[in-house]
Amino acid sequence: MITRLRTILVMLAAAWVAIATPAAAQPVNSGNVEGELHSARAAISPGETFTIALRTRINDGWHTYWRNPGDSGEPTELTWSAPTGYQIGALQWPAPEPAPFAGIINYGYHGEVLYPIEVRAPANARVGERVTFTAAAYWLVCSDICIPEEATLTLTLPVEAQGRDDPAWAPRIAAAIAALPRREAGVEARVTAGTPVRLSVTIPNMGEVRNPHFFPFSRDVMAHSEPQAPRVGEAGLSFTIPPGVARDLGSAPLEGVITFEQRESGAWARRALEIAAAPGEAPAGVDAAAASFSADYPLAELEGASAPPVAAPPMDAAALIAALGLAFLAGLVLNVMPCVLPVLSVKALAFAHGAQTGQARRHGLLYLAGVMAAFLPLAGVLIALRAGGEALGWGFHLQAPWVISGLALLFFSIGLNLLGVFEIGGGLQNAGGALASRGGDAGAFFTGVLAVVAATPCTAPFMGGAVGAVLTQDAGTTLLIFAALGLGFAAPLTLLHFAPALQRFIPKPGPWMEKVKHVLAFPMLVTAALLVWVLSEQAGSAGVLALLVLAVALAFALMVARWGRVWLAAGVVILVVAGAFVWRPLAGVETQQVLAHEPWSAARVAELRSEGRPVFVNFTAAWCATCKVNEGAALSSARVAAAFTQANVAYLQGDWTNRDDAIAAALAEHGRVGVPLYLFYPADGRAPIVLPQLLSERLIIETISGAAS
Repeated sequence: MITRLRTILVMLAAAWVAIATPAAAQPVNSGNVEGELHSARAAISPGETFTIALRTRINDGWHTYWRNPGDSGEPTELTWSAPTGYQIGALQWPAPEPAPFAGIINYGYHGEVLYPIEVRAPANARVGERVTFTAAAYWLVCSDICIPEEATLTLTLPVEAQGRDDPAWAPRIAAAIAALPRREAGVEARVTAGTPVRLSVTIPNMGEVRNPHFFPFSRDVMAHSEPQAPRVGEAGLSFTIPPGVARDLGSAPLEGVITFEQRESGAWARRALEIAAAPGEAPAGVDAAAASFSADYPLAELEGASAPPVAAPPMDAAALIAALGLAFLAGLVLNVMPCVLPVLSVKALAFAHGAQTGQARRHGLLYLAGVMAAFLPLAGVLIALRAGGEALGWGFHLQAPWVISGLALLFFSIGLNLLGVFEIGGGLQNAGGALASRGGDAGAFFTGVLAVVAATPCTAPFMGGAVGAVLTQDAGTTLLIFAALGLGFAAPLTLLHFAPALQRFIPKPGPWMEKVKHVLAFPMLVTAALLVWVLSEQAGSAGVLALLVLAVALAFALMVARWGRVWLAAGVVILVVAGAFVWRPLAGVETQQVLAHEPWSAARVAELRSEGRPVFVNFTAAWCATCKVNEGAALSSARVAAAFTQANVAYLQGDWTNRDDAIAAALAEHGRVGVPLYLFYPADGRAPIVLPQLLSERLIIETISGAAS
């Protein structure tokens, strides 16, 4: 009897424990990551806010990603299925670690990671019930390869009249929350426009620090793989912010996390601070000296002082002969690169005409001279810039948007010439450019120059080794190697000029030449299109739009030039006017958005007017060319920004890129069916002033000052 009673009591106790404690979270292994959910509370009460945590354990040698993964990757995501009434907050992100790999910098985590998540129970949660939370987890986990993995995680908790902590997980989750990056009193940040843009952060009780780094929340705001060159002072830290895709760096708030190690009681402890840097002048005392880095810090090599270049020993005779041979071979191979073939095809087509004139040999020598006239000055520029400490390589000049733009327009013009839109000379050999229009000799020479210019976007086999040898040798060796490159590049076409036997295989002139000429126009246009793509990577959509505007204006000028001098003058004027409006992105000048704006709404206009503030409203759209011209020429002006600041004008922008009924109604209210529409609401409550569709600095400033007077 006693034994049976004891058994019953044990069973009742076991049942009570099962009811009163949360179901043990079962780890789920997705392959390279083990994930599970835990709660800081063993039992929850109705209406309380409590914290659960996603715990991941990442295999050695692998990593997952932060909310901004950096140059590549994707952040961890949870999709919840929760009982009715329970409100689940977002993942709270621990401070990330930099993860460099093959020249890129990612931000993420290694080992064990706890992500706190706030949950609010409904006030009507029933005591005695058990609630289950289910999360569909997704993480990208990477080593030298990346694998997307998924897991379904569950957590069950009892609801009691009085909640209680989980003795194992409450302290661990509390520690994870305490370690989260937070905004702290006394920490202030400023982002200062300039070249470069600088981020400055004041930190009380700085002491001795090392390994500082800034992690932006926005992926596009900066280039993650560039050094930040952090500096320290008694008042705080400062960083160089390399620009990314975003165009408002330095003129808009910059948010993120800074991490650094601080010496405390003789040991180094990692700190993480969340910051929101406002545009403004850098505070004093934040850049006295370069920051220090420990040897084991992942970005120590990236941030370390660059070592002085090591001069290579002079080449002996055998090495020099080998380098010259390699350079000659590299020049030969460049002839079959897709950037060069269209130009050489046009020149080869000219043989059908030139072989009959007895001028072939002279033209061959002139072509060789043109090639060398392009290669050797390029070598001289490399030598001069290398002496100034520049890091250079083959095709370095193509890093300038204006060079890419000029080449694209040149190849576009050649394509139009081959299609017969305009004529610049009496023979096909003159298709290399306007300079060739002076005659056959000039055409041969400038075809050589153009071929070298066209070759530089293509890196042929052996080219890297030849130029690598160039950049480590003295000026004389550099010139010799570039001369060998030029000779190799010019050799095939030059020899063809001196080989009458080969010229006999070239067909005689005839109608076929016109057809081939038209076909060859399309490789030229394809080359121009590829250069436009390169420009899009350098200058973004604004640069592409500017180049397309110039291309249309150039095509018009070239077409009408054959109608007479008056038409030629009109075409030139149109081309100059177009260039005056669009030159900035092509010259590498970024238009900074000095006017900070907020989204338009009728309610926001009413709210600002009730405060007695003047309001300027810009109804615009990405596809509106007039809008973009006004924004670039007038609204981005520093004088306009100063006038807005002085008069305390609020700037609202209504974006009609996608259909918006509220904006359509506002346009109709002022008798418009499209954008742009510019409205200025004076501070005294008068009716809004409707500005013209074409803006200027003067007009905007006079409108603001006139309404204020």
